[in-house]
Amino acid sequence: MNCNILRKVTLSTRMMSTVSKRLEGKVAIVTASTAGIGYAIAEGLAENGAKVVISSRKEKNVEEALQQLKSKDLEVSGCVCHVAKEGDRTKLLEETLKQYGQLDILVNNAGISPAFGPLLKTTSEQWDKIFSVNVKAGFQFVQEAMPHLQQTNGSVIFNSSMAAYNPIQMIGAYSISKTAILGLVKALASECGPMGIRVNGIAPGVIETQMNEMPLSNDAYREQVLKTIPLNRFGKPSELAGLAVFLSSDEASYITGETIMVTGGVHSRLIEN
Repeated sequence: MNCNILRKVTLSTRMMSTVSKRLEGKVAIVTASTAGIGYAIAEGLAENGAKVVISSRKEKNVEEALQQLKSKDLEVSGCVCHVAKEGDRTKLLEETLKQYGQLDILVNNAGISPAFGPLLKTTSEQWDKIFSVNVKAGFQFVQEAMPHLQQTNGSVIFNSSMAAYNPIQMIGAYSISKTAILGLVKALASECGPMGIRVNGIAPGVIETQMNEMPLSNDAYREQVLKTIPLNRFGKPSELAGLAVFLSSDEASYITGETIMVTGGVHSRLIEN
């Protein structure tokens, strides 16, 4: 065989061997997964062999994301879902079970931050909306998916935030909702553990997503935030995917009730006075 051809074959084999299929045979739902962190997690799960159902409030976003993921030969489908609406969650769960027959992984990624300003200026409407989407909907989805996750010894992942540990000025209500998720992960892990279901959380730092696009476009603010990050850079959505894959896999079979920080080194504990 020609040496150049042999070299190419060897390189190709090596590249193929780096693609893990540790989630093969598993089925996942990822909420709010047509962009940013949710999309990256959905892509990572699918690349590792899972069949993934993505969702978004807008059908256009679902179709565009599906087109992108399917162009990479990934096993994905999608459904419109506003997680705060029970009917939408029911439809997403039913469509998943109808198409794939099981549910192994539930990633509660959906989150909003409609209030920007002093915490005491947060309106009742803003407060209710934030907690309805960021906390209540994820909890209810676990309740609804529980019988199916129990059949597969499933895994649940919540997307929290470093703001859960150290509330960020001007997005106080959002920060508090993410702190609530820390407690939700612990409480659910204790209750779901005997059922064979693991519950964990991911707490991202400053990630370059659409949600952060506006504040990070301010050069002065951008430089100020960078100084607080030991790695001296912002994270990318893809840097959350590997952790989600690990927590969903059998490699993490003895990990539950934990929220793992992905912050570039920003302190990861609740502040003590």
